[in-house]
Amino acid sequence: MKRTLLAAAAAVLALTGVADAQNYPWKPTKPITVVVPWGAGGSTDQVVRLLGKEIEAAIGQTVVIVNQPGASGSIGTKSVVEAPKDGYMFASGAAKDLGTYPVTGLLNTKLDDWHLFLGVINASVMGVNAATPYKTLDDLVKAMKEKPNGITVATAGINSSGGAALGAFAQAAGVQPRQVTYDGGNPAVIATAGGETQATTQLAVEQAEMLRAKRLRALGVFATKPLELEGVGTIPTITSSIPAYKATDNYFGIFVPKGTPAEVITTLEMIWKDKVAKSEALKKYATQRGAIVAALYGEEAKKAVMPAIQEFAWGMWERKEAKVDPATVGIPKP
Repeated sequence: MKRTLLAAAAAVLALTGVADAQNYPWKPTKPITVVVPWGAGGSTDQVVRLLGKEIEAAIGQTVVIVNQPGASGSIGTKSVVEAPKDGYMFASGAAKDLGTYPVTGLLNTKLDDWHLFLGVINASVMGVNAATPYKTLDDLVKAMKEKPNGITVATAGINSSGGAALGAFAQAAGVQPRQVTYDGGNPAVIATAGGETQATTQLAVEQAEMLRAKRLRALGVFATKPLELEGVGTIPTITSSIPAYKATDNYFGIFVPKGTPAEVITTLEMIWKDKVAKSEALKKYATQRGAIVAALYGEEAKKAVMPAIQEFAWGMWERKEAKVDPATVGIPKP
């Protein structure tokens, strides 16, 4: 009966288009914590802080962002898995990572354990230190073939977006780069800009400022279409040089564990429809940082993220990087 009433309330509000702190079904009585399982300043941190402000404005309650990096995002996510399912602690990150934790063996959780509230699509970029001699992707691939394990590439770990992009790139190009891992995308990008590593495959939103400052040079974007980045120009697709690379969309957002009270989920769905989908701050962020607004939730969100989860999980299995067969944890082969 309670679920029926909540659904009816949501339907009425959806039809009227009116929603504020007074008529959302959930009335939080204390601050809400969103755990970012990566370091400050990275892609997840950036978008989650924007989403947190939208939630705050809608329900009139403080949203606290806590950075808890480590073990490719699994430490922070685990803290949410183990917390009470009372609506006061959410996880965040790339849905691709969330869906492949059981394959990597990092965390015993799967996509069906969560409600997804997505904000943007982010794409990884192959960026090199501006002082390196690599002007094109072909230059870099040639160097990697000449020096197996000799070209250093910074990522936020094997299960990060940068790590996933690098693994798929190496497999498609037939090269063997040397991955150097950091506790987040921002540290990985800074390391490359400072010359600790020669390249990075972290996200465009993390590399944008260093690309604009010409500390990094973009050689290609891991996407199906070229990326237009303000102040940088057009970044060509990786697939234009390496057709074997299979590009998928990488969605980022906030994740709420199943078992959370129904009124919390209904309220967040209403906020995503009424506020997040229309957020000018999110649109501005996407334009400046090289992202695409994608305010999805529910079954639509789950359907949208599955291709990236499938490609990443099965790619790791084929490269012998996975600890568990994806088929055994409900991830069908693409």
